[in-house]
Amino acid sequence: MNSRQLVLDQLNGKDVERPACYSGMGNVTTAGLEQFGYKFSKVHTDAKMMADTAASSYKLFGYECAIVPYDLCLEAEAIGCVMNPYEEVDQLLYPTIKEKVCHSEEEMTTFPIPDDVEKRGRVPLVCEAIKLLKADIGNEVAIGTYVLGPFTLAGQLMDLNDLFKLAFKKPKLVNEMLDRVSDVTIKIAKELVAAGADYINVREMGATTDVLSPKVFRNVIQPHLIKVREALKDVPLVIHICGGTNKIMDILNECKYNAISVETKNDLAASREMIGNEPLIFGNIDAFNVLVNGSPEDVEKATLAALEGSCDSVWPSCDIWPTAPIENLKAMVETVKNQGAAKWVRKNK
Repeated sequence: MNSRQLVLDQLNGKDVERPACYSGMGNVTTAGLEQFGYKFSKVHTDAKMMADTAASSYKLFGYECAIVPYDLCLEAEAIGCVMNPYEEVDQLLYPTIKEKVCHSEEEMTTFPIPDDVEKRGRVPLVCEAIKLLKADIGNEVAIGTYVLGPFTLAGQLMDLNDLFKLAFKKPKLVNEMLDRVSDVTIKIAKELVAAGADYINVREMGATTDVLSPKVFRNVIQPHLIKVREALKDVPLVIHICGGTNKIMDILNECKYNAISVETKNDLAASREMIGNEPLIFGNIDAFNVLVNGSPEDVEKATLAALEGSCDSVWPSCDIWPTAPIENLKAMVETVKNQGAAKWVRKNK
């Protein structure tokens, strides 16, 4: 069983021989960029550069996937926001939205969304990158992608602080907006799958329970996550939430995604106590303090802790920061491949 089959079998509920080490978030590294002589600011707007660097993570350190894109602007740009790619900047800066489309409460339900939003902006470019990856390494590893969850996407279209406040004060209004933008998430996800993506990570990091209460999460966030799940019922989907997710693990589990991705603030033992042993949980290696600033020994220790804590596959807690040393990334992958089956708590229960 190669890495691709391992990942897809697990996502589809089949028994597998060991956990995998992969992700549903960005995986570009400076080592990968340097291999081709690419500038980070250029890869976001060039399909070949994007595919080359995504594939390099598998080729350089054995990552069991390839992921595109790397930034969080795809859907908002397709709707009509203006992206800043920082093309003239040498340092590592991810693209951001510099001009939003929604500037007031009144516009939340009226700002225009193109009927063909899935054909706009850089969506065709990312689709081309997926096709290039499928041709290059698609028989060896799973080709993944991600879309923004409806609330996180809304936070790209308007001021996020205003959106947080309105989620408490005017949940009906926020729900109306999220219902609109969830259709965008669904349309773009379907386009990425049609291009060849094997699985999709729905990144709802903006809906952190560090700010939103479980009640608000259930009433305002969950309905739209369920809508996305039901519209993409034949697609392997992972849901990723940043922050402390223990208070909402039952709510996330009710959404019926193929797996839940958690980060370092999640108490894995408490999560299992809440939702049981069967749901797939992915995580939860600290993407910066461990993968960037730690040693290979630190990485091995964190990886084993994730497996022993009942993670079903090892994922970094967020995008791999590009400067993460290759020896650290190799340590994570090799620990899973060499010790994963023995240390995997869920398999042994």
